[in-house]
Amino acid sequence: MTDRSPRPSEVGFSLLNRRQLLSGVVGLTGAALLAGCGSSSKPSAGATSSTAGGSPSTAAGSSSSAAAAGSSSSAAAAAAGGKATGNLTWGSNASDAKPKAAFQAVADGFPNKNVAIKINTTDHNTFQDNITTYLQQPDDIFNWFSGLRMRFFASKGLAGDISDVWKGVSGMGDAFKTASTGDDGKQYLVPVSYYAWGIHYRKSVFAQKGYKIPTKWDEMMALMDKMKSDGITPLASANDGKWPQQGMFDQLNLRINGYQFHVDLMAGKKDWSGPEVKAVFDQWAKILPFYQEGGNGRTWQSAADDWAAGKTGMYLLGNFVTSNFKDQTIVDDIDFFPFPEINPAHGQDAVEAPIDGMMMAAKPKNPDAAKEFLGFLATSTAQSSYVKVDGSVVMANSAVDTAGYSAIQKKAFDLISKAKYITQFLDRDSNPQFASNVAGPAFADFLADSTKSTSIMKSMQDQAKAIFAG
Repeated sequence: MTDRSPRPSEVGFSLLNRRQLLSGVVGLTGAALLAGCGSSSKPSAGATSSTAGGSPSTAAGSSSSAAAAGSSSSAAAAAAGGKATGNLTWGSNASDAKPKAAFQAVADGFPNKNVAIKINTTDHNTFQDNITTYLQQPDDIFNWFSGLRMRFFASKGLAGDISDVWKGVSGMGDAFKTASTGDDGKQYLVPVSYYAWGIHYRKSVFAQKGYKIPTKWDEMMALMDKMKSDGITPLASANDGKWPQQGMFDQLNLRINGYQFHVDLMAGKKDWSGPEVKAVFDQWAKILPFYQEGGNGRTWQSAADDWAAGKTGMYLLGNFVTSNFKDQTIVDDIDFFPFPEINPAHGQDAVEAPIDGMMMAAKPKNPDAAKEFLGFLATSTAQSSYVKVDGSVVMANSAVDTAGYSAIQKKAFDLISKAKYITQFLDRDSNPQFASNVAGPAFADFLADSTKSTSIMKSMQDQAKAIFAG
């Protein structure tokens, strides 16, 4: 495998315009809009597990069009009349309440009741940080991400080939198949959902204060000054797990240096100690005074709670932030906007839209059940049951009933469909070792002391040379 950052064409979104995305990725027409798609040994003491049972769930698409009704692909038919038996273990990083419940709903809806599904759920950060160890003794199937992170483990022989499952998949275009394909041309992932990253805000607060949505950087700075004078900390801050602030670096780098420099930097082809990256850290340092204090020790959920309580004004995160709230009035009050333009040469032409999905272990204990379930997971029936519970994402299958999609979901889809460039997120677009062991800790160090940016950059470059040369 070549350790380089995949271009959007390699992870499912190749410089797509609106028309191409509508026809090639989601295949929706008219008002049927979608919206947005950022590791453990055997589950730790903190892991929870559940066993699926009961009768098959009714698809959320039961009231949708004939197209949705007919979307039960041959994979679904195979699942309905499946011959697999025994136990199926599932390693899940969906530790937050809504995603966890949504995946349970999918498991409950699996038609083959001769298979007992046990979901082993581990804290998201723990799972992600220890994925290499986990893959030495994995469950039969496990939640993971598209992009280089999927391709990396496939190339190392740590994931199972599910190309035969893909032969029965319908409702997902070539772009999603590309996002699921390893360097050897075989498929290793079933895409489940995707979402957009942006700056989230509460509509009621903006309306009450008369705040305007910024599209340029000077407008953003002026807005943060105004919030601060109003007694509101402008930016929610979280970095527990050392991944949330990777999103801030991505946004600043894309807006300052543009898409091509960004993907080249992720691939180790550009200098992390060079003037372009220095410009990113300098711009970042200017907004740190607007950050909520103590971000390195705060989970994204805790930052979301503070933001919903009015302690902060804006929150850069994925649309999954809405999954943190049980109170629908809070969810209905959330909106978001794309990161403002900094360099007019690049405008707002890039959007981050990570794809989440499911993979199979290289040597599952029950391969028949694993493939049968993954075939079911790819259907609109399964994905409709997911989105009924967790409305923070958009499902990958184009035939999923969209009647229940929120304004956030529709807006995210519209943003993604118009974007000139799509990225996956730093920890998916770059070498996993670099993302986890270098970038994450480096950004945490920067948040702790921004005056050390030069030495931080030099250290990142030194380590990048070793990792990307390997």
